[in-house]
Amino acid sequence: MKRVAILISGGGSNMMALVDSMTGDHPARPVLVASNDPAAAGLARAGARGIATAAVDHRPFRGDRAAFESALLEPLLAAQPDILCLAGFMRILTPGFVERFEGRILNIHPSLLPKYPGLHTHARALEAGDRQAGASVHLVTPELDCGPVLGQARVPVMPDDTPETLAARVLTAEHRLYPAVLRRFAGGEMGRIDL
Repeated sequence: MKRVAILISGGGSNMMALVDSMTGDHPARPVLVASNDPAAAGLARAGARGIATAAVDHRPFRGDRAAFESALLEPLLAAQPDILCLAGFMRILTPGFVERFEGRILNIHPSLLPKYPGLHTHARALEAGDRQAGASVHLVTPELDCGPVLGQARVPVMPDDTPETLAARVLTAEHRLYPAVLRRFAGGEMGRIDL
């Protein structure tokens, strides 16, 4: 059984989709939900499910990402995760951190990578006149949002979409995609899936 730690920064809707999927014959179980924001609503949601939680506030470490990551590593390493899932974790990880968990960190990104890495993905898709948007789950590498894509889910872009309406539609797709990719990844399958 693979041990999964999930990193969040906010409400944790993708974290909950992952947690809810890890039951029955699933090859993984959640062992920790950690956040860079002690007030993240997702921490309480995970705690209510009986999952261990940890918070390392990034603000006191402003300008020293390595020191923040060193503090974050304490609860992470204590949980002994086999897989790290970034689920709305809004901190960029240093190459040293990524290399420590090389080949074991997944991230979900709200665009059809390689399109629109980084922020403001929905506004950028609308500005470009895209007919489809979606989400990607990829392996995390030191270069932001550039790791191998393990799965994508596509949604149509509607003529009257705003960044907010498109984001809501993509988020629903994320909640299907991320659990599907995690199940395959935890079971040793590296092939790509498209929903």
